Amino acid sequence: MPADQGPRGGRSARRTWIVLLLALACAAVLLTALPDDREGGDACEARTVSSWAADDKVTGAFARYGDDTARADDWTGGDGTHSVRLPDGRLLWLFSDTFLGQVHAPPNPAGQPHTWRDATAPMVRNSGVVMSRSGTLQRTLPAPLFPDPAAQQWRWPVAAKVEPRSPGSSEDVVRVLLWSRATGTGPWIYGVPNATEVATLSLPDLRVEGIVKVSDQSGVPDPEKRVLYGTTTVDDGDWTYVFGGNDAQAAARPASHAYVARVPRGRLAEPGAWRYWDGEDWTESGKPRAVLGDGERKGVGSAFTVVRVNRTYVLFTMAAGTAGLTTVTSYWACSPTGPWHGPAKGFAPPLPKDGSAEQDMAAYNPQAHPALSGNGRLLLSYDVNWLDATPANAQANVTRNVSLYRPRFVSLRIATAR
Repeated sequence: MPADQGPRGGRSARRTWIVLLLALACAAVLLTALPDDREGGDACEARTVSSWAADDKVTGAFARYGDDTARADDWTGGDGTHSVRLPDGRLLWLFSDTFLGQVHAPPNPAGQPHTWRDATAPMVRNSGVVMSRSGTLQRTLPAPLFPDPAAQQWRWPVAAKVEPRSPGSSEDVVRVLLWSRATGTGPWIYGVPNATEVATLSLPDLRVEGIVKVSDQSGVPDPEKRVLYGTTTVDDGDWTYVFGGNDAQAAARPASHAYVARVPRGRLAEPGAWRYWDGEDWTESGKPRAVLGDGERKGVGSAFTVVRVNRTYVLFTMAAGTAGLTTVTSYWACSPTGPWHGPAKGFAPPLPKDGSAEQDMAAYNPQAHPALSGNGRLLLSYDVNWLDATPANAQANVTRNVSLYRPRFVSLRIATAR
């Protein structure tokens, strides 16, 4: 027989095939591990804002709705803007401090050409506004939507998600993350952080069924070290990542720190299912460790947002220091726990025309709205307020010009950083 068919030749052929198969397997592993350099590929890549433009459509929708005088118990302005798409196609918008009542056509009592509201207009700590599938704002839910937990305390809604009522259930509900805060003094004029809670809303009627506390921070002696979660959430595989932060009140710390927890998808309302990143692992208890922030040049504002672009996490926040009054910047990472790279070059979204010095107004709380994003663009909202250390003075100014306390929107294009 031919030599290559003999016993020794057969063993040699088998060894050759084994070597070839191992080489192919190693090559496949290496190819899988190599980063994908193609534009829009699935690899984690440095990302940045390549362009942006004001979105007059959604900004105008809230201006028209707020100026409508048909009702006296609906939304006329607010901040803390978040949204969630409902299963029937409607969009639920959630707001923190909210003005109700009616507004009046210009001129205002000072003779300025602004739409205005009475100083006696009611303000509530939170509200919900329903938008139709076509993008028309339809109604304000009875406000406040979430009752105060106790005297001198209140709840601010942040991120929201539609989840099964229980794992495996065919019935959906809306989970709304809440920040519980209490009246404070000194630097805590906007409240002392108390706890993170989760509310459950029924569908389709959006009735509050219950509220559970998932992270009680009231026992942390230093309010500046208390962490509230829920400013934004991101789904990835079997997990929902919930981002949060502390309140940097000291003048020497112009930027807050970002933290992250994770929950099995569909179990936000189960306190025992939450795990917190401690710098090395996800733990049920213990001291959480910040994933972003040095207290100076790097860090986040009191509220920020995170989205996934393929395998890259992109975080939007107001810039650190005085630029944080006008400028939105971003960071990117390959994991929710970081390392986070940045800050990238920021951009200054437009502020309302008021006839006053621009430094009298501030932009804050950038939030992504995936339900209204698409075609390669991300819709981002930001809130606007009047700068004044005395809350009563700020409120007087947003009363004389209602456009100062309403969400505004920009459309972003995110590209690979070069």
